[in-house]
Amino acid sequence: MAVINMNEAELELKGFVDVDISPALDLFHEIEMLKKEKNAVVLAHYYQEPDIQDIADYIGDSLGLAQQAAKTSADMIVFAGVHFMAETAKILNPTKKVVLPDLKAGCSLADSAPADAFRAFKEQHPNHVVISYINCTADIKAMSDIICTSSNAQKIIESVPPDQPIIFAPDKNLGAYLIKQTGRDMLLWNGACMVHEIFSQKKILKLKAQHPDAKIIAHPECEEAVLQYADYIGSTTQLLKFAVTDAASTFIVATETGILHQMQKDAPGKTFIPAPPDNACACNDCPHMKLNTLEKLYLCMEYEKPEILMDEAIRLAALKPIQRMLEISKAAGLGG
Repeated sequence: MAVINMNEAELELKGFVDVDISPALDLFHEIEMLKKEKNAVVLAHYYQEPDIQDIADYIGDSLGLAQQAAKTSADMIVFAGVHFMAETAKILNPTKKVVLPDLKAGCSLADSAPADAFRAFKEQHPNHVVISYINCTADIKAMSDIICTSSNAQKIIESVPPDQPIIFAPDKNLGAYLIKQTGRDMLLWNGACMVHEIFSQKKILKLKAQHPDAKIIAHPECEEAVLQYADYIGSTTQLLKFAVTDAASTFIVATETGILHQMQKDAPGKTFIPAPPDNACACNDCPHMKLNTLEKLYLCMEYEKPEILMDEAIRLAALKPIQRMLEISKAAGLGG
């Protein structure tokens, strides 16, 4: 393993291995060599930059990534995503090394549910089952009964007896959408994703007027004002599958723009337009997801840092609701 001059405090402060790389270095080749040398697997979310998606061994949404992390035989998991995703991989693989290109790659949705505040909220409703969206910290997972993703949330909720009260956290928009889908009157935590909250209904409708044949497809983390105009609502993977298989040739896509890379690869003859946010930008990128770069990915593999570590008691408590999610998903035939 290469030696690094940064100490742990410097690494934590900066968030990534800060070492100069020769511009002549073929990072794609080097990463492939490191995969073989270290028996490493690169798992990447659809919201990563195109180069990272192209070098990954598996690309998926949160459910698919959790399923891949649960069954990998690799010695090292290189997680190209955000912190809670790498945490989930570590929860499922305590004996494996899990590294993240940039520790600062967080999640606004996960940040919206601080552990102490959520614990107090849960204590106020002791008779409720807690279903938590996977976009949360290990601490929140440890306080949950079942974890869900946008791919399996409806099945997870329907697995709970109808008379059992439910707390759904942390995404209020996804929760509100699921209440409509399932008819369950769930108690929602007031959290949201900064990427999916900022889409402009007005700009999307203007874009639709310019492309009348286009279909609007949206992630359920979006606000109701956007979802009500969507032709299709689904998880990231479900949006990708719909865009590829549907007869329409043009789509307005209301989710993080990283998915457009795979959509264009899988359906090169179609047109994919990013739904505009309510600001001066033309598209909506997650600033946390985009902290990871190909250079940081290479360096974290070379130096095997930053590494994801956690308290064993928290890991074991968080493992139970994740395993429950994986069991329900498998029984329902769901994949990411």
